[in-house]
Amino acid sequence: MLPTTLVNPGSHGNGVLSPRDAARHTAGAKRYKYLRRLFHFRQMDFEFALWQMLYLFTSPQRVYRNFHYRKQTKDQWARDDPAFLVLLSIWLCVSTVGFGFVLDMGFFETIKLLLWVVFIDCVGVGLLIATLMWFISNKYLVKQPNRDYDVEWGYAFDVHLNAFYPLLVILHFIQLFFINYVIISDSVIGYFVGNTLWLIAIGYYIYVTFLGYSALPFLKNTAILLYPFALLIMLYLISLACGWNFTKMLCSFYKYRVK
Repeated sequence: MLPTTLVNPGSHGNGVLSPRDAARHTAGAKRYKYLRRLFHFRQMDFEFALWQMLYLFTSPQRVYRNFHYRKQTKDQWARDDPAFLVLLSIWLCVSTVGFGFVLDMGFFETIKLLLWVVFIDCVGVGLLIATLMWFISNKYLVKQPNRDYDVEWGYAFDVHLNAFYPLLVILHFIQLFFINYVIISDSVIGYFVGNTLWLIAIGYYIYVTFLGYSALPFLKNTAILLYPFALLIMLYLISLACGWNFTKMLCSFYKYRVK
């Protein structure tokens, strides 16, 4: 059972943090602590990060229950341990190399693909989505706007990473086994399998994102984050009717970018 109260030894009798302890809870201090731990692998809990990756597939609600526990014990929603980010980066590198191998790319082309996927697909798009969701949630979803009840940008980025991991495994790992022999073939089964994997991956991203924001008790109307499902299903049906192969289009785009 998660604790419901937290006694902070650095707080005054009225529950207000002392100036010294308040400084430790600033966004800058939390960011510095997080980045500093990136260079100390022994301080990272990789076993717990692997547990999170497993449950993001089987029971993502359990992952966000741990975020509740972190808020009650460390007074922050966002991760303070970069182990998950490190493991995700390794997954990203390995799967991208596999993608380059399946697409018959050379060494330098694979390196270009890896740089594109890491800095554009993951980090660049992630920063954009996290910032957009951070703004929308604080502007429109907070029940009672208050300095003590706002969505941390770091938490918004964590939600993106949580949702991105299943998408990565589905599109950059599972899909690899079907690309050359099934998906990119000019057949109905090809674009059906490929587009269905895209439907599952993006649907999982939307669902895990929804769970991340609905886990915050001070947000309201988080069900609107599920509305993109309707557009996703519509695009999926249109793609099947038109024979539009998302994976084949992506492979052509990647090959063009690394030339």
